[in-house]
Amino acid sequence: MIEKLEAIEQRYHKLNELLSDPNIIAQQSEYQKYAREQSELTPIVAGIKELKTIARQQEENETILAEEKDTELLDMAREELDGLKESREEAEAKLKVLLLPKDPRDGRNVIMEIRAGTGGEEAALFAANLFRMYSRHAEAHKWKTEILSTNITGKGGFKEIILSINGKGVFSRLKFESGTHRVQRVPETETQGRVHTSAVTVAILPEAEDVDISINPADLKFDVFRASGPGGQSVNTTDSAVRITYVPTGLVVTCQDEKSQHKNKEKAMKVLRARLYDEIQQKQHDEMAKNRKQQVGSGDRSGRIRTYNFSQERVTDHRIGLTLHKLSQILEGDLDTIIDELTLHFQAEALKENISGLEKEEQAEATA
Repeated sequence: MIEKLEAIEQRYHKLNELLSDPNIIAQQSEYQKYAREQSELTPIVAGIKELKTIARQQEENETILAEEKDTELLDMAREELDGLKESREEAEAKLKVLLLPKDPRDGRNVIMEIRAGTGGEEAALFAANLFRMYSRHAEAHKWKTEILSTNITGKGGFKEIILSINGKGVFSRLKFESGTHRVQRVPETETQGRVHTSAVTVAILPEAEDVDISINPADLKFDVFRASGPGGQSVNTTDSAVRITYVPTGLVVTCQDEKSQHKNKEKAMKVLRARLYDEIQQKQHDEMAKNRKQQVGSGDRSGRIRTYNFSQERVTDHRIGLTLHKLSQILEGDLDTIIDELTLHFQAEALKENISGLEKEEQAEATA
């Protein structure tokens, strides 16, 4: 571990030199790449400095214990050593988490897709609730949202809504929201007061950058048609809606929200690139779903990650067994408690795997 820490410090100092190099500053893409790496290493280097400071203080106190004769100084040194031991354990634990392999997508912006599953109109109305919840959460974190595509029902719900969310570390915070969200409540149309169960799927896709994926224009089929459904003036009077088909896989993206065909095409391409990038990433990561359907489940009630129970004012995340009785606040965007708990849980799981892997490596080296 010591060698790894020293290598990180050396790389951090090298990055500082590179970021001061006029040639690098002139190359915007290179400068941004190094600046991003430096930003990622900064908390680790701070943790290393903290650990070194504690280690130095421990050595100084141990020297006092070995050489000093003054009883009062010896008592102070022993007392300080006890506190330093605890501080060192905390610093080492914090560093272990910081040294976990980073998901390279964590700093990305997000394409969020919300779709009504089982439950008809009630599921579509809950999809609208979730859209509002995530919009409020984004607003609280000063993230920028933009609706890319919608399919609105007659009662104001969404069969589907796709939006982009831009901001610092958006994917790292929202990636655990992917899956089936189940709602249990009495619909407004229910006359006998019976609780209905509906489901909505949420997909969180990291936004693709130009360097991530190259699309051959020959692989794209473009269709334009007249927009339909609820919309603004002249929505049904021009062929502004765009459908893009990625021929090799048959993936289809449609956008009709804008009056401009050009803007609809631009938004549809943004979604297409994100979906293709997500498919590539999922193939490269065995622990992730092999395709988008597995990521969000089938849209039925069984593959749920979270349940929202209105009568009990309860939200339960089934992956970590977390139950909170503040449904109203959560639907207003207060998701930080859930997201923090999920992040800690999956960090702990990753840490166990990392430690297990290191132990296996050490055993292999010992027997070699």
